[in-house]
Amino acid sequence: MKPGLRPLLLGHRGARAVGRYRMRFASGTVPPENTLAAFDYALAQGCDGVEFDVRHTSDFRNVVCHDPILRGVEVAEAGFSQLCALGPPPIPCLEDVVARYADRAYLDIELKESGNEESVVASVHNGPGRNGILVSSFKPEVLLRLHELDGSLRLGYICDDKDRAKHWAQLPVSAFLPHQKLVSQNLVNEVHRQNVQLITWTVNEQSAMRRLAGWGVDGLISDDPKLLVSTFR
Repeated sequence: MKPGLRPLLLGHRGARAVGRYRMRFASGTVPPENTLAAFDYALAQGCDGVEFDVRHTSDFRNVVCHDPILRGVEVAEAGFSQLCALGPPPIPCLEDVVARYADRAYLDIELKESGNEESVVASVHNGPGRNGILVSSFKPEVLLRLHELDGSLRLGYICDDKDRAKHWAQLPVSAFLPHQKLVSQNLVNEVHRQNVQLITWTVNEQSAMRRLAGWGVDGLISDDPKLLVSTFR
C-alpha cells in the first residue's frame, strides 16, 4: 500500500454474524453470509468490495457457498436447481454476482475446490469489468490451472499455515492472502518487494485493523464491515 492511502476494505462473505455479532444477526441487522443481501450490506456500510466463496455443482454451475454441505445437501452432488429450491435466501451463482457488482465493487472470489476453472474464467470474462476481480484459493493447483487458462487473470494465494506460506513466491499471483496471525512488518515488506499485494483476513478488532494498516497491508477482510469502514473513516 502506498503511504497515505488506506487499505482496501472488504466484507468477509459480505458480512458474518459470528462471535459478538450474533445478537445483531438475531435481530435481523446483518443478513446471512454469502448472499446478495450480505454483499449489499457491506457496500452500503462503505466497503470497497467483498470476499466470497465459490463451489461447483454436479451440473458444473458455480454457486456462492462456503461449506461443502448446504442445508443437508452435498453441493458437489446436487444440481443448481436443487440448491435453489433449498432457499430462502436464494443461493447466488457466480455469474449473477459478477454481473451485479463487478463494475462497482472489488470482488475477491475464493474457489474452494478444483475442477471447474474453465467456467470460472468464462464467468469473469463475461462480466462488466475485470480490474476489480481477484480469483483466490488455498489450492496452488487451482491457481496454476487458472493461470494456464488465462495469464491475465489476477490471482491470489490464501494461506493460514506458516509452512505453506512460503509458496506464494513460486505462484503466478498478484496478491498473497495470509491469515492475520502470519502477518508481520517484514512479511509485508518482502511481499511488496516482489510487486505483490498483501491482503489479510479475518480482522475483526479495531486495534488489529489499525496495526496492520500501519504496516502497509493492501487490504483487510472483516466479518464486520461497519466497524472496518468506521475505523478508517
